[in-house]
Amino acid sequence: MPWIFWLLAAAALGAAEFFTLTLVFGLLAGAALVAAVVAGVGVGLLGQLLAFIAAAAAGLLVVRPVALRQMRQQPVFREGSDALIGRRAEVVQEVTATRGLIKVAGEEWSARAFDESLVIPVGALVDVMEIDGATAVVYPRELLP
Repeated sequence: MPWIFWLLAAAALGAAEFFTLTLVFGLLAGAALVAAVVAGVGVGLLGQLLAFIAAAAAGLLVVRPVALRQMRQQPVFREGSDALIGRRAEVVQEVTATRGLIKVAGEEWSARAFDESLVIPVGALVDVMEIDGATAVVYPRELLP
């Protein structure tokens, strides 16, 4: 019953991946599962080891680099309130360090100034620097006098 050994190894490697998040132990756990299937079919120890090595090599040399590359890429588009960051807005109600109102993308948002010393008047154009909860943090497009 060598397949039980491989299943235990897969479980241990899966637990190690859970704590490290390196994509190495998880791929090795998958290779151990492949070896468990091979052992369950009745292939000898040499065949099990070859299956483990082949699956581990394929995972580490092919799958892991592709997965890491995908994880590093920025999303193609931003959703929700993140899509407002960097957008131009118009001040509807004077914006100070604590309160104000802007119109961005056709919606009114509560706002506050990025620079706490600024008071941005009605009608000024601002850039949305970040979203803090339901409040847009803005900075004027042109420096105020």
